[in-house]
Amino acid sequence: MNKNVRGMRSDAAKIIKESIESVDPAAAVRRMIKLEGQDISAGHRKIKLNNAGNIYVIGLGKASAQMARPLEKILGPRLSGGIINTKYGHGCRLKKIKINECGHPVPDKNGLKGATEICDFVKQAGADDIVLCLISGGGSALFPLPAAGIDFSDKQKATQLLLKSGADIHEVNTLRKHISSVKGGRLAELISPARTISLILSDVIGDDMGFIASGVTAPDTTTFKDCIGIIEKYNLRKKMPFSVMKYLEKGAKTASMETPKPGNSIFKKVNNVLIGTNFLACAAAVNKAREIGYNTLLLSTVIEGETRDVAKVHSAVAKEVLMSDNPVKKPACIISGGETTVTVKGNGKGGRNMEFCLACAGHISGFGNIVIASVGTDGTDGPTDSAGAIIDSGTFKKALNKKCSPGEYLENNDSYNFFRKCGGLYITGPTGTNVMDIRIVLVT
Repeated sequence: MNKNVRGMRSDAAKIIKESIESVDPAAAVRRMIKLEGQDISAGHRKIKLNNAGNIYVIGLGKASAQMARPLEKILGPRLSGGIINTKYGHGCRLKKIKINECGHPVPDKNGLKGATEICDFVKQAGADDIVLCLISGGGSALFPLPAAGIDFSDKQKATQLLLKSGADIHEVNTLRKHISSVKGGRLAELISPARTISLILSDVIGDDMGFIASGVTAPDTTTFKDCIGIIEKYNLRKKMPFSVMKYLEKGAKTASMETPKPGNSIFKKVNNVLIGTNFLACAAAVNKAREIGYNTLLLSTVIEGETRDVAKVHSAVAKEVLMSDNPVKKPACIISGGETTVTVKGNGKGGRNMEFCLACAGHISGFGNIVIASVGTDGTDGPTDSAGAIIDSGTFKKALNKKCSPGEYLENNDSYNFFRKCGGLYITGPTGTNVMDIRIVLVT
C-alpha cells in the first residue's frame, strides 16, 4: 500500500467519524425538546403543561436509549417513568426509564416481552397525560407484537423471508405494519386519548414517517392488498407461514381490519417530529472532506437498490474521476447515502456495507489511487460487530496474494470473513445513532 493510499484511507475514516457524530441522538433531542416554565416545546410547537398530568417516555429503536438520556435531565421531576426497547449492546444506564435489550434484525422473545410491557405501560395514560415516544431505525424488529392469530415464530419467519428476498425497506415495513398489532399507527391508537409527541430519527429513504420503524405513531397509506402484491412480487406465497397468509387475505377483504389512515381522529393529538436524517450526516461529511482538502460532490442521499449494482455504479464514477476529472476534479470526494439491499444466496456472514465494498474491490482493482468506504451509521452491518469496510484499488490483489478469492466470498455473501482475513473492517461499536448508510469515494 503506497503512502498516498494509506493517507486516503485515514481521511475516509475521519470523514465518516465526523458524519456519524453530526447525527448524535442526544444532541438532536437537546436541540428539539425544551422545558420553558409551564410549556414544553417540541420543534416548532409548544404544549402548555399547566393542566397536564404525567409525562411518560417510551422508545423503540437502536438509538432510543441515547435519545432518552437527555430527556431525564430536561424533564427532571416532571418525568413519571418510561420503558425502552433497543438492540443488544445499544442500551445505557438510566434512572427513571427502564431499558430492554432485544433481537435485531429478526425479532426475539425479549422484544416480544418488552413490546408487551410498553403497551401495558401506555394504557395507564389518560387524556391529560403526555407520552414522549422515541423512534429510530431498527424499531420495527425491536417492537414486535404480532396481530391476533399470528404466532410469533411465524412473524419471525415472514420477516426473515422478506429480508433475504431483496425487498426494500418500504416493502418490508408494509408487511410488518399489517401483521402487527402496534405498527402502522396502532401504537398511537393505543396511547389515545393521551397526547403523543414522537421524536423520530430517520433511517428510511425519503424520511417518510409512515415507514420509519413501521410508522407506529403515523397514519398508514399502505393496505393489505399491497402486502399480497409484495409477496407475489418476490414469489414468497408458498414459503410464507400459513397463519400470515390467512391473516393478510382476510384483511384484504375486511375494511375494519385496516391500519389507521390519514384523517383518523386518533392523530389529532399526535405530533411527529423529525430530529435527524441521512442528509444531515452526508452534509457533515461534505464539510469535513472540504476541510481536509478534497473537491466534494454529494451524489445523493436516496441511493437504494441491489448492493452489487450500486457498487458497480460508484466504482464507475470513481474511474471516470480518475480518467477525466468528471463529475468532480481530483483530489475528489464523492459522498452518497441511503440504504441498499442484498439478495442473500449464500450462507456466509456479512452486511450490505461490507458486500458493497467487496463488490467495489473487483471493479477498481489496479485503477490508481482510489479508496472506497461504506458504513452503517449505527455501528453495525448485518449480524456482525463491524460497521462496514474500507477498501482501495490494491485490495483485490492483496487478497489474491493471501490465497483468498474475492469472487467466492462475494458469491457466498461472506464479506465479513473476507475482510477479517484480508483487512479492511471498520469497527466503531454501537454509535447510539442510526440514519442509514454513508458511502465515501476518494480519488487522487
